[in-house]
Order: sequence, then C-alpha cells, then structure tokens
Amino acid sequence: MQFPNETKAAEQKRVTYVDDIINQQLQETQINIEQAQHERRQVELNFGANTRANYIETDDIIETNATLQQQRQLMTSAVSNEEILQQKQRALQALAGSPYFGRIDIQEDGDNDTLYIGTASLSDEQGEFWVYDWRAPIASIYYNGTLGQVHYEAPAGRQEVTLQRKRQFSIRNGQIENMFDTNETIGDEILKNALGQASSAQMKNIVATIQRAQNQIIRDTKTALLIVQGAAGSGKTSTIMQRIAYLLYHSRQQLDAEQIILFSPNNLFSNYIAQVLPSLGEKNMRQVTLQTFLARRLHGVQIQSLFQRFEQDQTTYSPALHQIRQYKDSLDFVTALQAYGRQADLTQAFCDVIFEGRVFFKKEEIQSLYHQLPQALSSADKFLQTKNALIKKLQHHLHQQEQADWVLEALDDMSEAQYQQITQKLNLENYTSSQQQQLLARKFLKDYYRPVYAALYNDYFFDIFKLYQNFLQHVRPDSISPTTWQEMIADVNDNLEHHYLQLDDASALLYLQQLVTGSGQNQRIKYLFIDEMQDYSAMQLAYIQHSFPNAKLTLLGDIEQNVYAHQQLSQKRFETLTHLFPQKKAALITLNQSYRATAAITNLAKQFIPSGAQIQAFNRAGELPTLWISDAESCQAKTLQLAQEFAKKYRSVAIITKTQQQAQKLSDIYQNQASLLTEQNSKIPDGIVILPVYLAKGLEFDCVIGYDVSTQNYSSSNDWGILYTIATRALHQLNFTCNQQPATIFQQVQPQSLHIKTI
Repeated sequence: MQFPNETKAAEQKRVTYVDDIINQQLQETQINIEQAQHERRQVELNFGANTRANYIETDDIIETNATLQQQRQLMTSAVSNEEILQQKQRALQALAGSPYFGRIDIQEDGDNDTLYIGTASLSDEQGEFWVYDWRAPIASIYYNGTLGQVHYEAPAGRQEVTLQRKRQFSIRNGQIENMFDTNETIGDEILKNALGQASSAQMKNIVATIQRAQNQIIRDTKTALLIVQGAAGSGKTSTIMQRIAYLLYHSRQQLDAEQIILFSPNNLFSNYIAQVLPSLGEKNMRQVTLQTFLARRLHGVQIQSLFQRFEQDQTTYSPALHQIRQYKDSLDFVTALQAYGRQADLTQAFCDVIFEGRVFFKKEEIQSLYHQLPQALSSADKFLQTKNALIKKLQHHLHQQEQADWVLEALDDMSEAQYQQITQKLNLENYTSSQQQQLLARKFLKDYYRPVYAALYNDYFFDIFKLYQNFLQHVRPDSISPTTWQEMIADVNDNLEHHYLQLDDASALLYLQQLVTGSGQNQRIKYLFIDEMQDYSAMQLAYIQHSFPNAKLTLLGDIEQNVYAHQQLSQKRFETLTHLFPQKKAALITLNQSYRATAAITNLAKQFIPSGAQIQAFNRAGELPTLWISDAESCQAKTLQLAQEFAKKYRSVAIITKTQQQAQKLSDIYQNQASLLTEQNSKIPDGIVILPVYLAKGLEFDCVIGYDVSTQNYSSSNDWGILYTIATRALHQLNFTCNQQPATIFQQVQPQSLHIKTI
C-alpha cells in the first residue's frame, strides 16, 4: 500500500498502518514462540527416553552414539529457533507505538526512493520494507548527510546518492507529536524535546538523536584502539551502548554479546545502562568492575576498591604517598614490570608441592629443573617447560605405582559403590583380567593424585607474591628516596600478611603473573570497552589489555572528571595511550558538545575546570544555579528543605556529597526522608537520594544539590574537578549548599552565571 506523504495527515495514516503491521506480527510471533517452546519441551522429554546408552555390543554403541548426535542436533535447533523468535519479538516490541523517527528521500541511479528509519527493520509478507534499521548502511545518510550529493559505505563499496529530503518525527503511542523537514543531522527541536524530559531510572537508547560525531564513533569497525574524550553530558556512554548494538548488527555472523566486555565504574551504573541493548533487540554484553575483575583472579585476597582508596586519601594522603602513587600510575612502572617479567629469575619464587601433609615435589627439585633450561629462553617459556617437566614426572610416578601393593590392596578393599564409580566410564568388557586390573589401577591413581595435578595445573608450585616483592626491590625510581621506597615495600608485605592488596599493587602483581606464566588470557573476547577510563592507571590498562589480547579497545572518559584526584591529568593523557598500545591502530575523537544539562547549568559547570572554554552548551533554557550560604546546622536543614521542594516537581533529586562518610551522616540526620545509596545498591529509587560523588559518575538526575561546598570541604584546586562532576549530574536544576565560606572557585565564576543567597 502506498500513501501520499507530504502532509502530517498522510504521515499519520502511514504510522497507523505500520503500527497495525507490527501488532499483527507481534500476535503471530507470540503464537510461534509458544509453539517453539512446546517443541523444545517435547525434545527435552524425548531426549532421556531416546538416548539410554547401550555399550554392550559394537552395533549398539554405534546406534547409541548416532541417536545421541541426532537428539543433540534437535535440541540445538529447537533452542535456536526459540531464541530467533524471541529476538524478533523484542525488536517488534521496540517498534510498537513509535515505529520510526526519521525519513530520507533519495535518488540513486535515476530512481527515487523513500526510506523510514527506526530502531529495527520491519517488512511485510510481500517483503516490502516499511522501516529500515538505524544500523543499516544506507541509514548512515540520515545521521551524516545534508541535502545534496552524499555517500554511504555498503558491502559492495562506496555508494553515491542524492539526498532530497530529511524528515524527523516524534511519535508516541502511535501518534505523531511533532514532525519537520531539516538539513541538519538532528534538529534542535527534536533534541530539546528529548533532553527536556524527566530523568528515568535507567538509561534509554539515543538512536533517534544520534549526532554526526557520535555516529562516527558508533560505526567505526576498523580502529583497534578508539579513544573517546568527551565532556560531561556529551553522550559518551550512550554512544558506546549504541556502538555495541551496531557492532552486533554489523558482525552478526562473527560476533555475539558474550564476546564483548564492558568495564563499568560500579554496579549501580551497570544496572543503570542494563536496558539500552534489550530496547534495541540485542542481548547485553558482559559487564564487570575493575575491583571485581581483580578480586576474581586473586582468590582469598581482599582488593582495595577505588572508593576505599578515595575515602582513605581524604584523611591519610601524604607527599610521600603522592610520589609513590604517581610512579605506580605511570608508563614507566609498566615498562619496568614488562622488562622484569621477560627475563625474571623465578628461582626464589618456587615452593614445595604438598600432598597429604608431605612434600611431593621439593622446591629444590623444581629449581633444578628450571636451571637446566637454556638461559636465552624467556621467563614464560622456562616456566611452561618447568611445569610440563613436573607433569611428566607425576605421570611417570603414577606409571611406577600401577603394580604397587598399596594400590592393589586399595582396589581389593573397594566397596561395590566405589567400584561402580571408578568403572562407570571404563568399558572393561573387551579386556582380559590383567588388562582390566591395569586400567583400574590407572584410573584409581589418576583420581588419587588429582590434587597434585591440580596444584601443577594451577601453578601452586610458584609464589607470585614473593616474585612481586622481589620486583619492587629492583625498580625504585631516582625521584623517590630509598627510605620512602622501603617503607612502601614493608607496607605491601604487611598487607600480604593480612591477605590484602592495594589497588595499584593488585593489577601489577596479576600482570606480572601473566607475563611470567604465560597464562590467564582470554582469547575469545573481540571487543573491550572501558568507561571512565581516566580513573585507570597505565598499569591497570596494560593488564586488562594483556588479559584480552585479541580484543579491539574502546576507551572513553573525561579527563576533567578526575574525582580520584591523586594525580593531575594533562590534556595529553589520552594521546599517551598510543604509547601504551603501540601495536594497535589508534584514533582519538573529542566530544565537546554537552547535551545533558540546561545551558545555564553547563555554562556554570565548565567554569570549574581549565578546559571549560572548549565545552559547548546546548541551547536549552533553564533556571540559573543557586549557591545557598549558611551555618553548619542551617546547611543541613536547607539541603533537605530544597530537596523536598524539588521532589514535588521532579522524579529524581540527588544530594551529592564529597565522601561516603558525609553521605552517611546526612542519612542519619534525615532518617527516612531520603534514601542513602552505597556500592551495594543495584538501582536508583525515585525521590530524594543521598550519594557520594564517585557513585554519581555516569548517572544523571532531574535535580542535583551539591552538599557543603565550603573551603573546608573543598580546599584545593584538585577538588574543582569534583565540583564539575557534581554540577554535570543535573538535567534541569542545580543548587549548592555551603557551610559559611564557599570554596574559592565560586568567587572566580562569572557573577551572571550563579545566584548566591545567604540564609
């Protein structure tokens, strides 16, 4: 069916028709899903009945194996069919009520065509496309092109077309709320409408408002190291989520969500972005925090988190600690560890292998095997050959024990249940009695000495903690005094005695372990994303990249949101990453346009940071931010009063403190009038919430109140980035409360950008 398409009425008629197609397909898909689920359950029920193993006769074995293979194929097919239908259902649900947001009229090879762009493709039974997926190659014209001659990249190569019209829609519940023609990527009116809405408990997809620079990031499939430096509110995280959706679409046959991993700042943030990909019909990628990633690889050792380090720095930070932290965060520390790891002498790190309370392999024996290897080999090669030699020794020992009296006695003393357990995977029918005895002895010995094999396989004959301590003895930089360095090593040793490691030591130790053992790498991950990457040291980035050697990297962050201000980041910080990963083709994209907040909020926030002049505020009207000055008791009362007033107007009101301790104190005072957010929270409740600034990173709220921005609380220029982070969490309303004297930065901002009121 064709429609005249110049008027709003005609466009509305088309929307209604397309919605009817969607609803009809949803009904059909639901019926098909129920049928697929029924078929899968039938296969599951038949699986056990049809695959009872018969291993008595050769013909029976062949028949049983064939049946098993057939049933597995049926099961795989049934599950796959159900998953395809469910994916189609998710895509249709995303289209329902708002089937598309854009239209392009093009002329290609003399033919005119009109295409509508939405979150997924939609075609009818005749194969006619009513909606094109925003990720389709031709849809890039909508985001990148202006009227006239344009091009797009298709599988067949570069295609030239003439863009004759670009129309944008705002459609809700099947009704067109707004539509207009434009020559821009996304018109300001559509963008203002999207940005002016109240916040939501979870991040939404932004496919209808993707900007040209964001689209460049999303569709880049060639760059191995993509670095995105973006101002707060520039849509970095949203863009990256759309990038993941695009990659899954673009490489559907070669890539699945399990091959993508995202390092996020905290669990609260992970939950906040959890619905973006499902809203586009895609499965979520794997997510992990840095602290969790490290802790999983150091069992039995408590790892310091970034939050804990920040809180500790507020009270115990010293010039000596600053020197050490600066070095451990540097590229020089990475280079020193890599050099040490390539040719380290592992002799002193070997230890005894204990089995049943006795030494099975002495460390001297292991050292001897290690020393017999060629000196020219790398540490990793020598370690692997030593490990293989130990396994061969274990296998030789097992072979020697097959006829030992204690083994034969153990076999004779077995109960019927033990005998059945050891023989269940052995086909003994076709062997002589002596051969059966030998097979039973081998199986018994293999099970008996399994803990020894596990110890070798898991490198328990090697003490990585001792090797790391030895490494630290050799890498003191000239800028740090011997006394200060030795005190640091003593602290590391003391921490290890208490099964505890600081964050910078944990990543260095694990990286060293990978370098000298050649293990611990995940070859399957194809794409690695790191959000808030300005919070990561060079060592942490090097270790993560080494853990996923085949992955293309996308790193995004904002150097000005350096809440963990142990180090002043320069504008060149992101560019130096190319030196950290020289083997990867790199690209740096900067996003200076800030969309999140009103122009009034952005224009104040950017005055808190050195590079603020580069940030461009989106022209969305709103009230000026206000600073309220009072005494200590009035500050707490005024903060709650403001929050309660704004809670009548907005869904979310956040009181953001500098530290968790301050947040806890306010929560105790306010009791049930506000919700305290901690690291353990998985979602953000509606209403008034209290949280420290480091938990607020990446999140947004309708209204933000920065609590106690006094000189006592924000005493140095290192804190201005924290104030910038607080201010840029606000969508519509920003206030600060202050105990007596405000931080000096407030005296430097333009008077017309801030209301100051004294209580």
